[in-house]
Amino acid sequence: MPSAKTNSKNKKAANIDRHDANHLIEAYKEMVCARKLDEKAILLYKQNKCFFQIGCAGHEAIQLAAAHSLRSGYDWFHPYYRDLAFCLSIGMTDKEFMLNAMNKAADPNSGGRQMPMHFGHAKLNIVSQSSPTGTQYLHAIGSAMAIKYVGSDAVVYVSSGEGTTSEGAYHEALNFAARNKLPVIFCIQNNKFAISVPISEQTAGCSIAKISSGFEGLDVVEVDGVDYLESLLACKNAVARARSGGGPTVIVADVVRLQSHSISDNQLKYRSIESLEEDKKRDPVKLLGELLVAQKIVASTKDLDKIQQEIQSKVDEAAKWAEQQAEPLPASCTEHVYAIDDTTICQLGSDEQQASGPESFIVDALNHALDEELSLNPNMLMFGQDIADPKGGVFGVTAGLSTKYGKKRVFNAPLAESLIAGTALGMAVSGLRPVIEIQFADFAWAAMMQIRNEIALIHYRSNGAFSCPLVIRIPVGGYIHGGIYHSQNIEATFSHYPGLYVVYPSNATDAKGLLKTCMRSKNPVLFLEHKGLYRQVYAKGREGGINDCIPLGRAKILRQGSDLSVVTWGALVQKSLIAAEKLSKEGLNIEVIDIRSILPLDTETILTSVKKTGRVLVAHEDSLFMGFGAEIAALLADKAFKYLDAPIRRLGGENTPIPHSPVLESEVLPQTEDCIQAMREILKY
Repeated sequence: MPSAKTNSKNKKAANIDRHDANHLIEAYKEMVCARKLDEKAILLYKQNKCFFQIGCAGHEAIQLAAAHSLRSGYDWFHPYYRDLAFCLSIGMTDKEFMLNAMNKAADPNSGGRQMPMHFGHAKLNIVSQSSPTGTQYLHAIGSAMAIKYVGSDAVVYVSSGEGTTSEGAYHEALNFAARNKLPVIFCIQNNKFAISVPISEQTAGCSIAKISSGFEGLDVVEVDGVDYLESLLACKNAVARARSGGGPTVIVADVVRLQSHSISDNQLKYRSIESLEEDKKRDPVKLLGELLVAQKIVASTKDLDKIQQEIQSKVDEAAKWAEQQAEPLPASCTEHVYAIDDTTICQLGSDEQQASGPESFIVDALNHALDEELSLNPNMLMFGQDIADPKGGVFGVTAGLSTKYGKKRVFNAPLAESLIAGTALGMAVSGLRPVIEIQFADFAWAAMMQIRNEIALIHYRSNGAFSCPLVIRIPVGGYIHGGIYHSQNIEATFSHYPGLYVVYPSNATDAKGLLKTCMRSKNPVLFLEHKGLYRQVYAKGREGGINDCIPLGRAKILRQGSDLSVVTWGALVQKSLIAAEKLSKEGLNIEVIDIRSILPLDTETILTSVKKTGRVLVAHEDSLFMGFGAEIAALLADKAFKYLDAPIRRLGGENTPIPHSPVLESEVLPQTEDCIQAMREILKY
């Protein structure tokens, strides 16, 4: 829809008639409190009691207008780092802000884990915010989808500066919100500077409203963001529209930035004194105070001075109190990397190979696992590119599920991996259990920001306040002539990111049992499915019952041996077994271990085996250089060196992309003969 500019001069008197004096005085007090908290943080920084500050000065009016239009603890909020006034009005106290500024243990935002002004408050539904700009748009979409799924009339607020609208996530979010008529309010606070870069160098036409228009079903409104009453009218209209099912609104608020970008910045390097003085004339605290006097809501500026003095004393007292509160305990630095998991959901245990039921291919076992968990958990949703019927996924893993459960629960997503991952986070923190699919591992990198900086870290950065229970299913691997962009293995990269589990089964029994555990876990999981194994006869296995789950972090010894331990996973499991069987005819007794779970890793089973055999081969498909096998080799060198009778040997792919030609692919990827040769060399040492 076209942009609409609210005429504040014509409507201001009418607005005042509708708002009693007490409301406007309270708004002024909140505005002053936010400003004083801002200024106090700067003072604390100079006193070496606070180590970062980023302020909201000049943005207070639009933020308070938005907060006064929403319901604390009912609606969902994804603010950005400049939203101090918004969070204050939603319910965060001055004491909590001071705890945040001084990184105290009791800070509800992060307990000292994040920089100050990175807001998050579980009781208020303020979702923990990170430093990367623009990621929050997609989280807001996920929260809105959760709201719509459960049938609530709650609304989602998400905010940013105008510079962040240059991020692709903004446009992905607008498209998806408009397409699905989601109840989202995008509050873009345009102070015309992204740190030092002016909007003229950021945005075509210097208009956020224009670049946001064009999405059918999206309302775009421009307001004077320093005018509280004009902003309030726009926010109330947008919220009413969202609650009634009308869809999303972008509110572009024209504001001023009265401070440097942050305490680390000096805007005098790139802004003139004259422009700063002009901005001061539009100070929202000043403007609302003048309105209170002009409308005789207060008698004179002395009343305003008294309010400011009272609030200053209150803020000083809050800071003094917070300074006396406990620092985080040093030992707590490792807490909340993962959510505590309930391992009692795992029933098969050590008798996994005795699983009941018919044998299935991996592709069918995965389909059945998804089907069963959808039937058990009404809050579980699945989405990704092409997963709905009639396609049912490019490999058929999700075939029939959207037909059975409806496209409210199993549906196609836009071709945007970042959106898929970011939206899943928003769903997960809002109470749903998303299972998403990235079509090929080779394209997971488009979602890297969301996976590494958001999904993996939200439990830790929120000090355990927010969990992110979701599963990201990703087909991986070569041996199918997929070429450079359909053959990658990614376990080594993602195993480096604390907060994620990484699982990589090699057969149908493990695939189903592990996936079911992952779908019941409280933690985010990358579930890697080797597409070359989907329909291999040798990878078939019995599925087990509806509650047969396999614990994460427990390796499986597939072949007992005493001469050599082979530690492997994925496609190299079968090749290692074949190699071991061939060498057994020469009287060599080789033990083969399928680790199955990259993270958590079953180090005990690996160490016990190597201590028994004295020799070890770590075999994987991924490139040998910097592959996950290097971590296992380092573990063994550290923990089992004195038990070794030969050097640790690794086998992996060439340090090259995977070519398409079958001849070239066979040369790049490890084959059974490579396994046999490596085993013989170790045994001869």
